[in-house]
Amino acid sequence: MEILAGRVLLRPVDPDVTTVFYRDVLGLAVYREFPGGTVFFLGGGFLEVSGRGEGPGTGDGVRLWMQVRDLAGARKELAERGARIVREPRREPWGLDEMWVEDPDGVRIGFIEIPPEHPLRKDIRTIP
Repeated sequence: MEILAGRVLLRPVDPDVTTVFYRDVLGLAVYREFPGGTVFFLGGGFLEVSGRGEGPGTGDGVRLWMQVRDLAGARKELAERGARIVREPRREPWGLDEMWVEDPDGVRIGFIEIPPEHPLRKDIRTIP
């Protein structure tokens, strides 16, 4: 099986409110719009907001992970735009700097900065 593309699908309680959040608060660029939905660029993937969910808390297992270059700058920008920050930036035991916000339906969104010394920053390819 060959996977050609993928995306995260959200089924929010209020699609209009959620679309405004991802477009205006998080500042994601729109990839395309269609009747009943909006697809956003999400780094190397896409985030689609379409349809309706059954109610807050039903998507508790969904988490979004977004890598940023400057976590402190992202925190400032998101706070200015009214994002609900549920956990302030901090260094995790695994070495990543993380901050978490919630969208209008309570979906948790992690903003992650990879410190220069972290192993994810090293090129582990070797040529014999």
